[in-house]
Amino acid sequence: MIEDPRVRAFRHFVIYMILTAGAFVMMVPLMWTVSTSLKTRDKITIRQLELIPDPVAWENYPRLFEMRPIGIYTRNTMIIVAAALFGAWVPCTLAGYAFARIAFPGRNIFFGILLATMMLPYVVRLIPLFLFFDEIGWTRTFGPLVLPRLLGHNAFYIFLYRQFFRGIPEDIYDSARIDGCSEFGVWWRIFMPMSRPVLAAVSIFAFSFAWNDFLNPLIYLGPNKELWTLALGLNGMRGFEGEDSSLNMIMTFSMLMIIPMLVVFYFGQKHLISGVTAQGSLKG
Repeated sequence: MIEDPRVRAFRHFVIYMILTAGAFVMMVPLMWTVSTSLKTRDKITIRQLELIPDPVAWENYPRLFEMRPIGIYTRNTMIIVAAALFGAWVPCTLAGYAFARIAFPGRNIFFGILLATMMLPYVVRLIPLFLFFDEIGWTRTFGPLVLPRLLGHNAFYIFLYRQFFRGIPEDIYDSARIDGCSEFGVWWRIFMPMSRPVLAAVSIFAFSFAWNDFLNPLIYLGPNKELWTLALGLNGMRGFEGEDSSLNMIMTFSMLMIIPMLVVFYFGQKHLISGVTAQGSLKG
């Protein structure tokens, strides 16, 4: 039965209106954050919603850099982000390739154990990990934050790579092996160039988790502000009196953390969706 075009148009109109309303509701917190970050201190005490501040205090942003060592916080955060991206690009891809293509003894058992680690809450491992790093003298350093990420500690990334690599046709793998490629050569020359969608998706995840990580730096870095990340610096502004800890300056700091994430998701959203949904789509 052919659907009446008017009925279909009305249904689409209703769906779009609902989605638009939902998007607006989701945008309200961001709009409020942007607005508050551009207000003067006296304006934030007014108990009314003022999305367009008057006057617009653009000076809040340069003032924040004068009040807080944003450069140091950013440098420390980028150290963790760089380690997370390296681990996502190299160890995780190698592990995913091994689980997908190399028939070593116990492969399925080890992969099952790997998946089981995803079901274990991080708070369960938190105290043993802290005691271990404290025993070897790595607390108050970047070691506990960098080394696990460098080694590709995230089982979810390995799972994504493994599923994507299994979707690459077997004929491509066999042809490369017949032509004399080693397993490393197949991974580097064949699989990695074909894996841009999943690489982009995992990179976005790794950047997001490392950029926004608060719990791990809070536990391992301690009170030394020279080691603080952006998340710790933002948290350090709460609960203190003074111009540099007013709500408008806190929201200004929040915007500095939000803007890079918005840029990453804006340019990578297409790759994020295709990378997560592409598993198995290359077969046949």
